[in-house]
Amino acid sequence: MRKNGSTKTSELRQRRDAPLATPTDLTRSATRDIAAAMNTILADVFALYLKTKNFHWHMSGPHFRDYHLLLDEHGDQLFAMTDPIAERIRKIGGLTIKSIGHISRTQRVLDNDAEYVEPLDMIAELADDNKMLATRLRETHNVCDEHRDVATASLIEVWIDETERRTWFLSEIKRGRQ
Repeated sequence: MRKNGSTKTSELRQRRDAPLATPTDLTRSATRDIAAAMNTILADVFALYLKTKNFHWHMSGPHFRDYHLLLDEHGDQLFAMTDPIAERIRKIGGLTIKSIGHISRTQRVLDNDAEYVEPLDMIAELADDNKMLATRLRETHNVCDEHRDVATASLIEVWIDETERRTWFLSEIKRGRQ
């Protein structure tokens, strides 16, 4: 039996207007809390990615090649985090950030729009930002632990390790200026 046009149109509208629902055994409050924390991490990672690439593009000085390549590697690592973070948010039934504006309203990593930044100041700023990201990843891990979301927590553990490695490398370079 064929459905008439108005019934089909009505069904399409209902599906279009329905919230994106993903089956999960996590509670609504767990989904809300974890998605909120992960969206903030996602905004921070995008902001840190762009800052890292900005410094990569504007690097200068006697260590140009080494710093340029290091920041390119770090940018790749950060960008590689973004899709798994967003997909994890969706897997648990949450909604992700939707635009650059959304990122700017959510991010906690400070932008650096200066015309010129000394190379070692770039390194120091990125070391501090990565250290802060590790702290925030741990805080988000705690939210996941509270709600028994081991899958998100295990992803975060890998990102903490990667972030600590970036912090270590940048901090060792930074020590040279002290």
